[in-house]
Amino acid sequence: MQEITPRELKARLNRGDRLVLLDVRQDWETRICQIDGSLNIPLDQLGSRMAELGAGEEIVVYCHHGMRSLAAAGALSKRGFKKVLNLTGGIAAWAHEVDPAMNQY
Repeated sequence: MQEITPRELKARLNRGDRLVLLDVRQDWETRICQIDGSLNIPLDQLGSRMAELGAGEEIVVYCHHGMRSLAAAGALSKRGFKKVLNLTGGIAAWAHEVDPAMNQY
């Protein structure tokens, strides 16, 4: 599975790269913090909601620490999504490395 670091993701967002940010955490977690512009599909709903994603889009999947997103990225890849990246360390690493003012849990 391909990974992207928080700093690499930030640089790509700053460049204006077209990425789908897929947050696979539960709704209550997204109310605490999230990366702007993210689409929230909790991991337990991903199978029934994959049609909301384009198979040709580049998708960066994230969760709290990176484990659920790794499972989600694997599921997407198995279903034919070719450009899937897992955010290393999840939103916790994003907050630590990119946005220290972000609420954390």
